Amino acid sequence: MTRIINALAEVSADYDVLFCDLWGCLHNGVAAYPAAVAALRQFRATGGQVVLLTNAPRPWKYVAAQLDRMGVPKDAWDVIVSSGDAAQDAMFSGAVGRKVWAIAMEKDEGFFTDIPAEHQNAPAIQRVPLDQAEGIVCCGLFDDETETPEDYRNWLTDAQARGLKLLCANPDLIVDLGEKRLYCAGALAEFYEDLGGTSLYFGKPHAPIYDLARKRLGLAADARILAIGDGIPTDVPGARMQGIDALFVSGGLAFDQFGDDIENPEAAMLEEWLSMRSEDPKYAIGRLR
Repeated sequence: MTRIINALAEVSADYDVLFCDLWGCLHNGVAAYPAAVAALRQFRATGGQVVLLTNAPRPWKYVAAQLDRMGVPKDAWDVIVSSGDAAQDAMFSGAVGRKVWAIAMEKDEGFFTDIPAEHQNAPAIQRVPLDQAEGIVCCGLFDDETETPEDYRNWLTDAQARGLKLLCANPDLIVDLGEKRLYCAGALAEFYEDLGGTSLYFGKPHAPIYDLARKRLGLAADARILAIGDGIPTDVPGARMQGIDALFVSGGLAFDQFGDDIENPEAAMLEEWLSMRSEDPKYAIGRLR
């Protein structure tokens, strides 16, 4: 049974490392949560290490710049590992060919232009129209404020008929930007699979992003890790498949499912909701603090 806690400090002494999600846990896409920042800083002050593990479809340095703009201090984390980092490695390795149709916004430009050092000598990735593509790279929607996956039906039906694979740079389905809910690349990847296509994933809950996090931090095999996140399709099953404990932030994407007080989820409602999804994280908390 999932134990509801009031603060990270109640359990943090049992862990060496946090794998902490960003959107919905540390910020809402517009501003940082001060209590969450304070909790991470306190954990590091006691000798712990923090990996900010995010399904953002951009290389980590762009994530760091966004956090700077939100006022998240650098002493709240040790390293950032993004789905974009793991997916970039796959793209430059040729997972979906060298000529790709890119579904991305201007803010995702670095995914294609910032070539990691280990791939500097690899053949170039060319962005081409769909009818010339060997594969698809999806960082998100062209306009995530107005579009839905249904707007891509004709394009993706054509791609599926040609047998193109879709590399998904962000397995998240949705995020909340302030008060507005937006579709992510994962929603398009799932839609493509519903059409009979093949999608490739590298962010949470899939293994590559966790492997990269361990590598960047140089973690020992016996490191005690706690994964923090609000994503039942991503953060919680990812932790389970990695054999690490999870702290579910109920006040994130599912904030309206556990009673009127976001900070204090109703235990019975939480247990029923998790049971219906066949998940049993070790801990839950209303908001990270």
